[in-house]
Amino acid sequence: MHTLLDKTMTDDSFFLIDIDKILKEKAGKKAKYVPKFLVSYLKKIVHQEEINEFLVSIKGQRGIPFLDACMNFLDTKVEVIGSENLPDDGRLCTFVSNHPLGGQDGISLGWILGHRYDGRIKYLVNDLLMNLHGLAPLCVPINKTGSQARDFPQMVNAAFGSDDHIIMFPAGLCSRKQKNGQILDLEWKKAFIVKSVQTKRDIVPIHFEGRNSDFFYSLANWCKRLGIKFNIAMLYLADEMFKNRHKTFKVTIGKPISWETFDKSKSPSEWAEHVKDIVYKL
Repeated sequence: MHTLLDKTMTDDSFFLIDIDKILKEKAGKKAKYVPKFLVSYLKKIVHQEEINEFLVSIKGQRGIPFLDACMNFLDTKVEVIGSENLPDDGRLCTFVSNHPLGGQDGISLGWILGHRYDGRIKYLVNDLLMNLHGLAPLCVPINKTGSQARDFPQMVNAAFGSDDHIIMFPAGLCSRKQKNGQILDLEWKKAFIVKSVQTKRDIVPIHFEGRNSDFFYSLANWCKRLGIKFNIAMLYLADEMFKNRHKTFKVTIGKPISWETFDKSKSPSEWAEHVKDIVYKL
């Protein structure tokens, strides 16, 4: 899967979105037959102009300063409940959260925890986010396919074995609307349980309150019904992020769960669902 973030060379190898170039690379000579209105629509949906202007304006800012700039650009504010539950005794933790938005939730959690722990955080994220140079120092890519597949286990082990706190969205994809109308994550993968136990990291559950548009959920559900494997809804995440600008989100932090809790009485997958249940009760 090609990322929407294409490498545009400047004096320091800076990344910008370039829909025209991506189409040429993917479609070759056939790219010229793609209707101009469709190209314009794609540029609008991914907010190519606005995001590129922003990326250029904060060129050189990396790590937590990059997240500061993102919070300001999106005019995102957070109401944090349970901040007293954030460990301050030096122990390393795995912070796990539901994933309702796909934009502001990841930025906000990194911002909250990054400031709390002096930048000693690492996201385990889809590798396309590594193209954002400002975010890259805080990320460990978890794409299990392609050129990084061979290095995946070592990279995850290195992250959990580091002196950084880990931030994970165990569902991988952002939340979907259920038949009863609830906005919930898909299945939580067990990796955060397995690795946290191996490295003796307590797990801190976090609930992020928010939702995307009805259009986004309808599109995602229709793609599933039609058996479309490509995640078309992902193309609209930038648009959803812009729709969620100028908002305040409630973030609830639960009490740390000792890694020793996750014994043989349940399988790692069952423990993962147990922690997911705790998150949704916060």
